[in-house]
Amino acid sequence: MQHLTQQQIRMDDVPLNRFHIKIAGLTFGAHFTDGYVLGVIGFALAQIKPQMGLSPFWEGMLGSSALIGLFIGSLVLGWISDYIGRQKIFSFSFVIITLASALQFFATTPEQLFLLRVMVGIGLGGDFSVGHTMLAEFSPRKHRGVLLGSFSVIWTFGYVAAGFAGHFLTALGPDAWRWLLSSSAIPALAILLMRIGTPESPRWLMGKGQREQAMAIVHKYFGPNVILVDEAPVMSRQRFLSLFGAKYRRRTAFNSLFFVCLVIPYFAIYTFLPSILQVMGLDNNFSTDLLLNGLLIVGALLGIVLTIICSRRGFLIGSFIFLAACLALMSIIPASQTAWLIAMFAAFTLVMSAVSNLVGVFPAESFPTEVRSMGVGFATSMSRLGSAIGTGLLPLAIVHFGMPTTTAILALILVIGAIVSIAWAPETKGLTLVDAAQGSEPLADNAFAAQAK
Repeated sequence: MQHLTQQQIRMDDVPLNRFHIKIAGLTFGAHFTDGYVLGVIGFALAQIKPQMGLSPFWEGMLGSSALIGLFIGSLVLGWISDYIGRQKIFSFSFVIITLASALQFFATTPEQLFLLRVMVGIGLGGDFSVGHTMLAEFSPRKHRGVLLGSFSVIWTFGYVAAGFAGHFLTALGPDAWRWLLSSSAIPALAILLMRIGTPESPRWLMGKGQREQAMAIVHKYFGPNVILVDEAPVMSRQRFLSLFGAKYRRRTAFNSLFFVCLVIPYFAIYTFLPSILQVMGLDNNFSTDLLLNGLLIVGALLGIVLTIICSRRGFLIGSFIFLAACLALMSIIPASQTAWLIAMFAAFTLVMSAVSNLVGVFPAESFPTEVRSMGVGFATSMSRLGSAIGTGLLPLAIVHFGMPTTTAILALILVIGAIVSIAWAPETKGLTLVDAAQGSEPLADNAFAAQAK
């Protein structure tokens, strides 16, 4: 009996296995699709604008349409998944994405295209909430930060793939934008088919009091000696407003605000990258785009290394300060100093891509199982609302205020992010998922010790 007890291991401490990689791969697929969807719109708009006679308003609305959908999907589907389970939304979200992506080929008006891209965003938003949650709830703590942080790398590959597709497909003719936008249905369909048969999160089942079902999944995928002792059934229903109660409001505020402050400059700048490069006096050619995409990929990979080496909190705060400094300098460097502008923009791109890894880590680690999808969904929805507003207003801001002032405003947003992080960012590195969500010192070890006796 003593021998069997010594062999027991918590789900938080199991070695990384094939199932972990499968769940990560299925979840990463959503981020590849998201990066692709948001990346192609800038190229497509170049053809759509003269064909449909887009006003600056509709240009901004189409540029931000998927982000608006992400706001709705993250909020609504994330909330629903805490009630009906992760697995159902994990599959349903990609049904929406696949259908809406394909139907973009047949759009004839800005209104139709806007609604379809909002639907794509709703599916992606729901998957962001549930995907981050599923992977966090299955991952061992030793590898959780890297797995969650890798979302940004895959997103970047999707965004870069969109750049290649945009350069080559838009050269095929005036209606190439239809093929470009609808092509996102291909990876979406592949991911949908591969997700069939994905198990429910055992942590969610345990929280619903379904211990036998939870342990059956744990034993099937991790071994008969693996136990889940740090999740307790939730007797009371956790409603959406509980995110703003005394127990969770600080974490809700932190995750929403730091996320918003990162993604507003990111999406505002990169959605309209060709126009911004032109304002900066840089040629928007394939070589320039290839260089910037290369920096995004290198930065994303650097972010994984820094997630392993640095504390979560220190990495976030330092990056906010560095990014704000880059944009502040860009706002005062004369347009004639092209070399300096390129250097600052390259540094900004590298670090922004690196720190974006943390948007997949902090929210999933900050909330307990009973409200994790709601918490992740709310933070994601706020970030997409902020980025949608920023993306929609950027063309107008450049026209009315000029590029230097617009850049300075984006730098100020990053300063706000730094202040929020200094005040509220928790340190979750190395903790079990339950301890990270509680914001406390490791307490689950005591539960495990009691279970092992």
